[in-house]
Amino acid sequence: MAGRERPQRAQSPDSKPKELKLAPSGRCTTFKNEKQNETAKTSKRLDQQKKNHTEDKPSVPMAGKTKNKEEIHNQLVMPEENIKAKTCSTRRKLQDNPPGDMQNTQQDTPPEIQKSLKKTSPKANGKAKLQGQNKDPTELEQLPEKTATQTKTPAAMKAKKCNDKVLQKRTEALLVKTYNSSKDRTDDDVDCTLKKILENLKIRSKERSDSSQVINYFMKHLIEYLKDHSIRFKNVKEPLRTGSYYENLKISNPDEFDVMLPIPVERVNIEPFDDNGAFYSVALKRDPTGDENPLKKFQQDNILSSYEMLKEFRKEVKKFAKVFPEWEMTAKKPRCPAVTLTRKVESVIISLDVVLCLEVKSTWPTFTKDGFKIEGWLGTKAKRNYKWKPYYLVPKYEGRGDAEKGGVLAKNVWRVSFSHIEKDIMKNHGSERTCCEKAGESCCRKNCLKLLKHLLHLLKEQDSSFVKFCSYHVKTMLLHACCSRTKDGEWRASDLSHCFEVLLKDFESHLRTGELCNFFIPKQNLLSGVGKNQCIKLADSIKEQCDKGFPVFRKDLCNT
Repeated sequence: MAGRERPQRAQSPDSKPKELKLAPSGRCTTFKNEKQNETAKTSKRLDQQKKNHTEDKPSVPMAGKTKNKEEIHNQLVMPEENIKAKTCSTRRKLQDNPPGDMQNTQQDTPPEIQKSLKKTSPKANGKAKLQGQNKDPTELEQLPEKTATQTKTPAAMKAKKCNDKVLQKRTEALLVKTYNSSKDRTDDDVDCTLKKILENLKIRSKERSDSSQVINYFMKHLIEYLKDHSIRFKNVKEPLRTGSYYENLKISNPDEFDVMLPIPVERVNIEPFDDNGAFYSVALKRDPTGDENPLKKFQQDNILSSYEMLKEFRKEVKKFAKVFPEWEMTAKKPRCPAVTLTRKVESVIISLDVVLCLEVKSTWPTFTKDGFKIEGWLGTKAKRNYKWKPYYLVPKYEGRGDAEKGGVLAKNVWRVSFSHIEKDIMKNHGSERTCCEKAGESCCRKNCLKLLKHLLHLLKEQDSSFVKFCSYHVKTMLLHACCSRTKDGEWRASDLSHCFEVLLKDFESHLRTGELCNFFIPKQNLLSGVGKNQCIKLADSIKEQCDKGFPVFRKDLCNT
């Protein structure tokens, strides 16, 4: 055998001894002897086809393959009897392509998606089906793509589009699944996601300015009205602007504002209502000057009724709001101390919570003795200065309003509030005075709080059973964390992702134990009103988000 000749293949047992077999596509060198038997008529037809194809526009090849001149020639002139005589041996898989043929390539589609998708072939009409019965399947697959496209029916086109959509969806699902695996997740990916979320949560300065102007205008005239036209609330002082907006912790939109209207009470007797130290009954003492206290009308059985006082205050606000028709007063919510009004500013609906409160200038309640541990964080001097400030009582109770303890109904008690202290702490949160100032380094305390608030918001949108969790739980969690990790170096802005995940682990731990103490009153458990199952469920959700690189954040970024 000559050195350049190919070894002959063993013939199939079913084939005839001297019958010509059609070689697989791409092995056109095996047909040299056949070309000598071609007829002149077939040569003319080939020449005519060659003229129809210019050098600039060659015939459309089969997708993924390149046909040469000899291959096309052999397919066109092959005698029909030889095609009919083809056996299953012609369906053998192609061996290695000879030099000069292009390797048939596939798209870089994940193997599991290729496996799950079924190949859909277009339906042919009856005539095409009869013509194709005598054709070899390998030869049919080698027809130019242009011919196959022309014979597609609308049903086939629809099936192809459907398969394309399924392929796209499954590819996206695979990418998400791959990213979600903790071993593939990197700290850089998480850090990038968190920074993008924070960028989206920023409030635009124009929106902030427009909303604050509307709120300030309304509150200015409300105070003037109460001083001039209200007998019971004429002693109201300048408002305390508290809440996340005034703490620079508001996220997304400037749509919620909390304003407290304090009324000073100097001679009062305050007694705890229960054992947790958060709720108190208030009794007015006799004024030695003989002047009648305007609030005496609301005192019943020597107890200043928060229920009656809030009811009267609501009437006054409703009367005043008639002058501002753009403001709408919302219905009263059970156990809510605020009078809520809403209006539209530009394209945003904003809400204003006006909270009537009592200002008490005396030492803080004894229940705060073991709380408010900021010595290691902000210093003993800062703590002493804070405790010299007054505290406030808001008309709020827990449980049933008709529940009675010591002759006092629950609906008539007041809850202690340190919102003004919380606001000041969040504005001066560094262990060093220069923290987050131009002359000092920035920390990530506030950014961690914003991220945790937004995470809770997104999880509540996904699961309605988390409705009892609120932003105050999140803020309390941060205050406790700041007292545990007191130095600014433990909250570097460059360590955002690490600090946020540590904060999440702290929150998860509190949820699993079902205990989150009030920052000022340690005997009050803020999670006592939330079911144990809901706490565990939220803890599991937070852990899952942390392990998978916060897919809920990535989804939120895709939707914005």
